[in-house]
Amino acid sequence: MPPHPTRPEIDTAVPHNARIWNHWLGGKDNYPVDRELGEQIRAFFPEIVDNARADRAFLVRTVTHLVREEGIDQFLDIGTGLPTHNNTHEVAQALDPRARVVYADNDPLVLAHARALLVGTEEGRTDYVDADLTDPGAILEAAARTLDLDRPVALMLLGVLNFVGEDAVVRDVLDRLSEALAPGSFLVIAHPTDEVDHERAHEVAEAWNERGTPLLTMRSADRVRSFFAGLEMLEPGLVSCPLWRPDATEVGAARPVAEYGGVARKR
Repeated sequence: MPPHPTRPEIDTAVPHNARIWNHWLGGKDNYPVDRELGEQIRAFFPEIVDNARADRAFLVRTVTHLVREEGIDQFLDIGTGLPTHNNTHEVAQALDPRARVVYADNDPLVLAHARALLVGTEEGRTDYVDADLTDPGAILEAAARTLDLDRPVALMLLGVLNFVGEDAVVRDVLDRLSEALAPGSFLVIAHPTDEVDHERAHEVAEAWNERGTPLLTMRSADRVRSFFAGLEMLEPGLVSCPLWRPDATEVGAARPVAEYGGVARKR
């Protein structure tokens, strides 16, 4: 897929969230500028790597639950980020080879890698669209080429709403996306918080916003919980990501990180 005609090419002089996240997860798809800022943040907040890994583990557990327990076989993953391991389609299609997954992102590097790496099963479908979260109409129109929006869909928004600064804008986007999805659909959100370690969380945000793109917004549990308004939250509600239905095989008690996660059903 060619770059969006109005979007600049990949800027390797400015740190970018997807590439920094990729660095924290141990990936290779990043540049010196991304590693520099990533290590600067990790120097005063080493737990940031735990946040990244907890976010990915949360994805695995939520997708597994939705496929196994809720019968979901369609996923719309917005703010995909760079492919690493245990991507949404890999988890879903390992459990149900017929599952269909659409990824949406607006970063040219992410899209270039998606074309090469996000390949699903023969029985299912995996697609990606070049679209911005704040343009839900374009996302839904493109997703409808792969997903049946008259049937339940799991909407995955992990580590992306924190790059939309205004709560009202987030709420409007979620309302428009949720309205288009069938009853029985699910909303999955993971979002960084400043409630676990307020001072250092804001140090992370300041360091990020000084050099990185797009700008980062931390939110409290109440603010994140408000994004699920009108939906039925699954137990245990909105919690630190490792505390959302931890696997019975995990060793030791799950330790909270500065990342909240929750899942809710549209009735």
